[in-house]
Amino acid sequence: MTSTLTQPSVDRAGPERAGTAPRRRTRILALPEARWAAAATTLFLLALPLQLTGAPAWTWGPLYALAYVTGGWEPGWEGLKALKEKTLDVDLLMIVAALGAAAIGQVMDGALLIVIFATSGALEALATARTADSVRGLLDLAPSTATLLTPDGGEQTVSVEELAVGDIILVRPGESVGADGRVLDGASEVEQATITGEPLPAPKEPGDEVFAGTLNGTGALRVRVERDASDSVIARIVRMVEEASETKAPTQLFIEKVEQRYSLGMVAATLAVFLVPLVFGAELDGSLLRAMTFMIVASPCAVVLATMPPLLSAIANAGRHGVLVKSAVVMERLGQVDTVALDKTGTLTEGCPHVTDVRPLPRTGLEEDELLALAAAAEHPSEHPLARAVVDAARERGLGLPAAEDFTSAPGVGVKAVVAGRTVAVGAPARLLDDAEHPSAAMAENLEESGRTAVLVMVDGLPAGVLGIADRLRPDAAATVASLAKLTGTVPTLLTGDNARAAAHLAAEAGIDDVRAGLLPQDKLSAVKEMEGAGRKVMVVGDGVNDAPALAAAHTGIAMGRAGSDLALETADAVIVRDELAAVPTTVALSRRARELVVQNLVIAGVFIAGLVIWDLAGTLPLPLGVAGHEGSTVIVGLNGLRLLRETAWQRAAGVGSG
Repeated sequence: MTSTLTQPSVDRAGPERAGTAPRRRTRILALPEARWAAAATTLFLLALPLQLTGAPAWTWGPLYALAYVTGGWEPGWEGLKALKEKTLDVDLLMIVAALGAAAIGQVMDGALLIVIFATSGALEALATARTADSVRGLLDLAPSTATLLTPDGGEQTVSVEELAVGDIILVRPGESVGADGRVLDGASEVEQATITGEPLPAPKEPGDEVFAGTLNGTGALRVRVERDASDSVIARIVRMVEEASETKAPTQLFIEKVEQRYSLGMVAATLAVFLVPLVFGAELDGSLLRAMTFMIVASPCAVVLATMPPLLSAIANAGRHGVLVKSAVVMERLGQVDTVALDKTGTLTEGCPHVTDVRPLPRTGLEEDELLALAAAAEHPSEHPLARAVVDAARERGLGLPAAEDFTSAPGVGVKAVVAGRTVAVGAPARLLDDAEHPSAAMAENLEESGRTAVLVMVDGLPAGVLGIADRLRPDAAATVASLAKLTGTVPTLLTGDNARAAAHLAAEAGIDDVRAGLLPQDKLSAVKEMEGAGRKVMVVGDGVNDAPALAAAHTGIAMGRAGSDLALETADAVIVRDELAAVPTTVALSRRARELVVQNLVIAGVFIAGLVIWDLAGTLPLPLGVAGHEGSTVIVGLNGLRLLRETAWQRAAGVGSG
């Protein structure tokens, strides 16, 4: 039976694709940080060729000066404000270092440092703005208006903010549900992957719950509102993402954790090297030269470069292989992960249904291909995801599809059509089958117990066979799970909104024991917080809106890029652009290799700094030799870090994860 309660109005706008919010993207140059960084970069690029070609200093000097001002005033001001709060900020140190470089004639080096810092700040501001864009855009998933049914039987279009608990709304075919509520009348199927992650539309009948922002199928529903718009699941996802982003512990690179003490110590030591000899009668020029030499050889340039080149090289290498890691901090954190939580639909699986079983009943005389062809011909006019899966399966086998006549569709039941003179019905076994003892019922139950959706095919009023349909595991899913288990020492956990039976079956195929099914977004977030509360560093891998709160709260969040929602892509710390799941453990292994090189570089830098400082304090270190030693150590650690740019570095990381 159909469930059309009211004819849809003809002037209604067509529905948007489920789960897709309109893009809200802050333009790069709308950010002041980006404008200042662009100005500084432009001025630097204008000055550099003039200096290198031997032009007079008056042509390039002012350009460099303007680059210092445009790129350095903002971080310098922030550094001074931090200094007022008795904190020595890295921004201020870098500005001082740039000015110091200019003071000893290294104007270009100082300007380059300014440009790098300004560009880094602009990228950080852009990432923050884009995340905010996606959080705001999430609200557009829910429609702005709904059809309110009045007590006198009329209809009224109202803003969803005006709906109150207890109101009854009408959701026509193809419309988005306007509020969280419960079905009073009608039958349909609702695509709610944005909320639960289920790959297939969920059948809805009286008594079932529906969520704002999900997309109704071919039936009409009367829904009683149970939550205000401000308390809907979509609204709560927005709040959870914002709260998780705000409360997530501030992250720093390893070297920044000791930066304050080292910088303060270096400043104090430089003053001591300058002032103590003066107290004992040394000449001013000699003391000043020794102090300048000390400041140069003790400066943390090589220490800073010990950290950045390996991490940036790892980021670049990962980028060439389809993995976007958003910052050096993220690349460092990836290597610290010791627990992994995986989403199911679209992450471990391909995210769309496929026919897995074709089982004709004995004594019908039908072969598998004949049964599939009849079902596909009847389903061909339908737009239902299961129908598309059946049609695609028939085409993959090269089967010809006869034309279907007298096609009808009943929401929640199935379709019926006349195919080659035979009446074919395809749909839910519980709706089409009157005899619960029929062999086809046992066949359907067997398929459902194995995690598949069973579809009954009736020919001329008699059961002819059953099709099994399921979301297909990615080809590299099991290997990826094994690799992550080897890297972290624990088998990943599966977090999914899908039903427990389907989740358990798929987890068994992938090699996962810990399965948590039927989770809403807040449940996934709670699971991640529980793991982190136990002292674990959790990496969450997901792709949907429903994964965003967990991605934001996790130690590290990774989004699958091809079908990932905008919110998941912006919230995650890294994105697998090519949707290659095997790239996840490889990136983790590459991060660990980068961390090893960081330690190597810190040892090298420490040896150079200690040797040069001892020479300067215990003897007389010529300034040119001190500069050469300082720059030499910087070059060595820089080149050592660049080793991760090589293709072999990615291949070795892949071997570590899978070997």
